[in-house]
Amino acid sequence: MSNKFFQTIIYQLKEAFGRPTGIILGNDTIRSFNDISAIEAILDEVVRQCNEPGKIFASSGYTFIGGGVRGKTDFIAFVEGEDDEARKDASILSVSILGIKQFYDEKFDKINYVKNVLLDNILTGDINTKAKDLHIDTDVLRVVMTVRVIDDPDLVAFDVISNIFPDKSKDFIIRIDDRDITIVKEVKSNASDKDLQKLAKSIIDTLNSEIMVNASIGIGTTVDDMKDLAKSYREAHVALEVGKVMDTDRSIISYNNLGIGRLIYQLPTTLCKLFLDEVFKKESIDSLDHETILTIQKFFDKNLNVSETSRQLYVHRNTLVYRLDKVQKLTGLDLRVFDDAIVFKVAMMVKKYLESNPNKI
Repeated sequence: MSNKFFQTIIYQLKEAFGRPTGIILGNDTIRSFNDISAIEAILDEVVRQCNEPGKIFASSGYTFIGGGVRGKTDFIAFVEGEDDEARKDASILSVSILGIKQFYDEKFDKINYVKNVLLDNILTGDINTKAKDLHIDTDVLRVVMTVRVIDDPDLVAFDVISNIFPDKSKDFIIRIDDRDITIVKEVKSNASDKDLQKLAKSIIDTLNSEIMVNASIGIGTTVDDMKDLAKSYREAHVALEVGKVMDTDRSIISYNNLGIGRLIYQLPTTLCKLFLDEVFKKESIDSLDHETILTIQKFFDKNLNVSETSRQLYVHRNTLVYRLDKVQKLTGLDLRVFDDAIVFKVAMMVKKYLESNPNKI
């Protein structure tokens, strides 16, 4: 438990007891709100005398008591005074600190445990056993969402996201690194992908409105076993990576909606390069100018409908046909033919993927 947390608790308990109180941690750090010079002078003797939980020692105007479990002293609580009332208050203080410490440690252990599950740092056979020890339900539906925060130098996004999910017994907010924050969210059996997208949008909107930072979110698939959380985490990460390459306009990317981009992302870059060389035997895709590429993208958006595309581009139908003929002449692919359109669409996605991995080409 952190020293800062101890200091806050000691201050609150001091007010409750109405007398100076304090605690000596395992590293002999003294936390108190009064003069501790007298305690420092007898510190070694205090540690020797309170070497077991429950052992009381009075000296230099203070009463000390060891606190801990299983016969091991984890801390020593103390109050001012050496009378019976001081012994009583010291005992109450020790019990209070122990209860708070166990709650805090269990909470920390839960977060640490879930993080290790996500990162595959725990043996599969130990996952459910450890979950039961930490009182974590193993038979509920959960989904992993990874929030990638942009321009958050003060690292305050974590606190904002934590406040969105107040039920820490069901939902876990974990900082993976300075850029990624992962949410392990318990969901209902009827939760749809649309519901998850709505939740993700509320997270992005909150981050933008409260601390003015932009973010993107990758959503994994829903799993019903703690053992599968690592899979959902990897899917959320893949969703972010693929979305960054294949669909840069979207800030929320679900693994279930990646489509063919997911397949391309998993292919070796050498195979992707070979595919491009085979598709564009006549001319490289780079031979197409920006206007032509824009026309092709709009043509795909309008489901290969020439009339709708020309209307959207504010060009005459014949102008659009001329551009499509130009593409066919350069590449040998007639985008008005469904099979050729698929090949070209995949080739454009492969090219974007290769450009995102320039060192691997």
